[in-house]
Amino acid sequence: MHEMGTVMYVIRAVNNVCEENKLTKVASVTLEIGEVSGIIPSYIKDFWQWAIKKEKYLQEAELIIEPIKAITRCGDCGKTYETVKYAKICPHCGSENTWLETGNEYNIKEISAY
Repeated sequence: MHEMGTVMYVIRAVNNVCEENKLTKVASVTLEIGEVSGIIPSYIKDFWQWAIKKEKYLQEAELIIEPIKAITRCGDCGKTYETVKYAKICPHCGSENTWLETGNEYNIKEISAY
């Protein structure tokens, strides 16, 4: 379950931002999570609620999750397509010379403080 590690990383990063910027309380944290990142948003939210209870800046912080669509690019025809729908084979030309452009990442997009 890498969701636990992900949440702990986000908490450490947000705590560092709070200390560096002399913030006192975080209202919300927005995470972008890739569609094929392997991170399960509901697990992240559940663990978040448990983990923030003991945190100085985050005790009441809302976690907002924004999905990042998985998009694959074809190296032969140059077109992009939805990864989840078509997987590795390009629906435009049938090529397997493809790579994932987006959808495998997660990012801290925004931290809102009081």
